[in-house]
Amino acid sequence: QVQLVESGGGLVQPGGSLRLSCAALGATFSAYLMAWYRQAPGKQRELVARITPGCSTSYEDSVKGRFTISRDNAKNTVSLQMNSLKPEDTAVYYCNAKPMDPRNWEYDYWGQGTQVTVSS
Repeated sequence: QVQLVESGGGLVQPGGSLRLSCAALGATFSAYLMAWYRQAPGKQRELVARITPGCSTSYEDSVKGRFTISRDNAKNTVSLQMNSLKPEDTAVYYCNAKPMDPRNWEYDYWGQGTQVTVSS
């Protein structure tokens, strides 16, 4: 019943932009760490961006200055604005919600993933 649902993925040319959205269904995640991960074929899933309940953000080095994570707690949504996209950004992108207390990280949630393909 509790779900994270991603949307907004698709095919875009290098240098283009895409905005991913994550909607929380059946629960509120206002007190959770929210993050976007991605996984390319044959590679480990990696953390792309993270945002705290207080809207402090952090980014993987390769996306700094290009990606922006944001959240709207009233709407229970998290977004990832991706600009200046590169072919290396091609991956399945996943939304994640995790409790702030590391002792409770067992209770986290994942979306189903949305495909982002950057190609000319």
